[in-house]
Amino acid sequence: MTLLLALILLPLAGSVVVALLRANPTAAKWTALGFSLVELLIAVAAWAAYDPAGPRLQLTSSRPWIPAFDIRWSFGVDGIALVMIAVIAVLTPLVLLYSWNERLPQGRTHGGFFGLLLLEQAITVAVFAATDLFLFYVLFELMLIPMYFLIGGYGGEKRTYAAVKFFLYSFLGGLIMLGSAIGAYVYSAQVTGRGTFDWAALQQVLADAPLSVQGWLFAGFFVAFAVKAPLVPFHTWLPDAAQQAPIGVAVIVVGVLDKVGTFGFLRYSLPLTPQASQALAPLVLVLAVLGVLYGSLQAFGQTDLKRFIAYVSIAHFGFIALGIFAFTSQAQAGSVSYMVNHSIATGMLILVIGMIIARGGSTRIADYGGMAKVTPLLAGTLLIAGLSTLSLPGTNSFISEFLVLIGSFQTRPVYTVLATIGMVLAAVYVLWLYQRTMQGPVRGSALLGASAGPGTVADPNRESGAHRMRISDLGVREIAVLTPLIVLVIGLGFYPAPVLDVINPSVGATMSEVGVADPVTSQGGN
Repeated sequence: MTLLLALILLPLAGSVVVALLRANPTAAKWTALGFSLVELLIAVAAWAAYDPAGPRLQLTSSRPWIPAFDIRWSFGVDGIALVMIAVIAVLTPLVLLYSWNERLPQGRTHGGFFGLLLLEQAITVAVFAATDLFLFYVLFELMLIPMYFLIGGYGGEKRTYAAVKFFLYSFLGGLIMLGSAIGAYVYSAQVTGRGTFDWAALQQVLADAPLSVQGWLFAGFFVAFAVKAPLVPFHTWLPDAAQQAPIGVAVIVVGVLDKVGTFGFLRYSLPLTPQASQALAPLVLVLAVLGVLYGSLQAFGQTDLKRFIAYVSIAHFGFIALGIFAFTSQAQAGSVSYMVNHSIATGMLILVIGMIIARGGSTRIADYGGMAKVTPLLAGTLLIAGLSTLSLPGTNSFISEFLVLIGSFQTRPVYTVLATIGMVLAAVYVLWLYQRTMQGPVRGSALLGASAGPGTVADPNRESGAHRMRISDLGVREIAVLTPLIVLVIGLGFYPAPVLDVINPSVGATMSEVGVADPVTSQGGN
């Protein structure tokens, strides 16, 4: 069994075992955490086994599935897939540890909750590793099922609405992608006499396909990936899903599932439809810039902490799409590293905000203020997550955003200049959130209310005529959850080479598959 198959099958087995232990919450929790930590070790081994100078796809395996249509269980990773699988392996145990004492709806168990999280991990790893187009489609749709139950079964008051909306948007986008997959199969059959869904074989067949054929295929892929990404105007499912999902589930939605869309652009849209990708790039770039500006402006107007994060992410995905369709190696490397660093920074931001909500019992921004006076450690972690979100130099996101902008400016200067406005807006809305919730006198009904939320005890002192709450600062478990993310934020900020060294060869291969001359290389640059 290869390391890659182990990465897929281990959390799948873990989900079954944990679900069987749902009557014993303690055993279910520890078992799930154990499986996720072993998965992390295997991911480290896979990273060590991967050779950036080696073949495009590594750790491969392939078995017949439906021979009549040449459909196979085919898996393999390039550098882009590998870094995203590593992100999943890092985030999952942290999410499990954060959700250790999650207050679940009546009738729900931690065994069921943790089991679904492991199942989602298994399917998502398989999505990133699939090298058969039909298999990718099946996994793309299967990925929705555990997430539907995680949001719909364990979320907030409007969880059913959010879960159904999430499912329908993604499912319908997937059906449109299926049309493109079938079209690619039929075209390969017309050209070679035998249809195929194999990713490498389709590249060879579709490279010389007429622009009209590639255009229709690109459109089907684009809709599915734009919904998942999410690009404006296909984004409306995300704010509802992020607001209603439990905090740990929101980390997976925003930190992992969304990346399947941008990964799909790089793995399928560009290599399989290279001419159409170039011809339709201006349309995607318009949507990318709209996403940056729209998401940033919407973030200002949010009154809910979780919806704020959703719109911040929409803005960041605009930057990622800009880098992908600028068609330079610097911009695409920046986009892929942005996928990684956004998962780390936004995952940390969601977890910190979850800790704030757990203490105040409210998601309204106006219900908080001056928390730095009573929870200095929590305030410090929010500041670190916020600074990474706004891409401050020295944090992990800076190099990603810098590469996207400097690479995109070479080929798409107007779009790049417009997107740069988003950087200024990001600094404003992140600091605005921090000022509102952490600075000034202790205020807000969540902190001065008549009843204490989780982690609070009554304080006889009075402030502003209200009964002040003495709120606990970060506990040991919370520090354990946030510390690895802080290390990654700072470590990758000063030394991003481990990620970029894995990404760059795959980005170069993608550029070659699209047939675009890299302006840096063509001008003799580095």
